[in-house]
Amino acid sequence: MRLLDVPGFGDPAGRACHETLGSLADTVARWLAVVPRAPVVLAGHSTGAQAALHATVRAPERVRALVLLAPTFPPHLRRMRPLLGALACTAVHEAPGAVPTVLPTYLKAGPRRLLTCVRSAQADAPEDVLPSVICPVTVVAGEKGPRCPPEWIHHLASRAAFGRALLAPGAHAFPHPHPAVTAEVLAQARAEAP
Repeated sequence: MRLLDVPGFGDPAGRACHETLGSLADTVARWLAVVPRAPVVLAGHSTGAQAALHATVRAPERVRALVLLAPTFPPHLRRMRPLLGALACTAVHEAPGAVPTVLPTYLKAGPRRLLTCVRSAQADAPEDVLPSVICPVTVVAGEKGPRCPPEWIHHLASRAAFGRALLAPGAHAFPHPHPAVTAEVLAQARAEAP
């Protein structure tokens, strides 16, 4: 298993890629072109799920299965006011350790970069991209995640040629407090992929 740290996001002092969704997807697609032992099971969380989706479309032969963990921005959250409400509702349901885990990354990125990334991702319609994906797709959301409600993941899974939707315990950041659940989803996607 490998974790791709997109340039400039984990280390803001490093050479950063542009923070738009297209630029992030291009970075992941370039990584897919050189990663050993491809095709791989590609997974992304939150906005990273959108980047993983677009990278899969750019390099379909390098991805044997795609896992979208808590993909963001269903149509009703593509405007800032409803998104802010969903963020507040989600925070109430997050595990106590989740916010301190992700907050430093947000603070390092800074408000300009975060807003650029969010606006870019809000302009995306993953439901329109999924029919282009030829590998199996698993879409997972936390049971208590208003940012990624169950009806959204079921809709996304239905748009894929080979899609399924799963609910995990927790809220939007469920991979943090439930890593075993996330690992099982990834292992299952790998085992079932052609």
